[in-house]
Amino acid sequence: MDKKVAWITDTAALLDPTFIEKHNIYVLPLNIVFEDGAFKETIDMTHEEFYDKLRTATVHPKTSQPPIGEMVQLYEELKAKGYDCAVAVHVSSELSGTYNSSQTASKMANFKVYSIDSKIGSYPMVKMLEVGKQMIEANHDVEKVVAHIENMTNNSELSFIPSSLTQLHKSGRVSGTQAFLSNLLNIKVVISFDNAKVVMKEKVRANKRAKTYVMNLLRNDMKISKVPEVAVINCNNTTDARTWKEELLQEFPKLKVIVLPLSACVGVHAGEGTTGLSWVRY
Repeated sequence: MDKKVAWITDTAALLDPTFIEKHNIYVLPLNIVFEDGAFKETIDMTHEEFYDKLRTATVHPKTSQPPIGEMVQLYEELKAKGYDCAVAVHVSSELSGTYNSSQTASKMANFKVYSIDSKIGSYPMVKMLEVGKQMIEANHDVEKVVAHIENMTNNSELSFIPSSLTQLHKSGRVSGTQAFLSNLLNIKVVISFDNAKVVMKEKVRANKRAKTYVMNLLRNDMKISKVPEVAVINCNNTTDARTWKEELLQEFPKLKVIVLPLSACVGVHAGEGTTGLSWVRY
């Protein structure tokens, strides 16, 4: 007898509403905590409202994981609906406690949840859900599907270029002196996920050089692996993202390139205007 499997993620994946509906994905919202309270991403405010609020915030907002009580409630509801288990793909455990809370909530609800630490965020999480659903529909065992997704976590890349270091300074990620000098001298940094952690990979003068660095990461991967699709990710900066898309297509005419917004929780730290690239190696 086939197992009835539920699929869960959080808003770090920032799934398109049509994708959520088509694949019946349950989404746990991350929280953005402003001075006047906590707001659930995608539920309590739109992206446009978030960036409007971010620009005028007198106190820099913080981010927080979904309350464990909401996870327990969801798992109990899934159990009541007749699901045998769930596969939950969550944002990197180095950035949020969501993955660990998922495991704890599973025990509290007495409901089997295969919690997966994506070791990343955004586009790769979408592909993990997409591929996992396809494998389940092809009648693969849940354990085999989970093992395949966990392997995908080691073949996923995401690098972005903050528009400035101002937001990173407000978030406590860089010093005020670093932020001031980088803005004064037009110094750009490239930030990447490395074994689940967010690390500063490169520091260069001018945005063009930062983009070249990220492009070289992609070029190197395309030489040794199959990379059928690339996402141009951005924090409320579709104009520059679309320009980057066209540049990619000029160099790689057969490559599938999509433009995707980043979670508002990334926007809190990286800042409005941020752009980057993300892909999965096959």
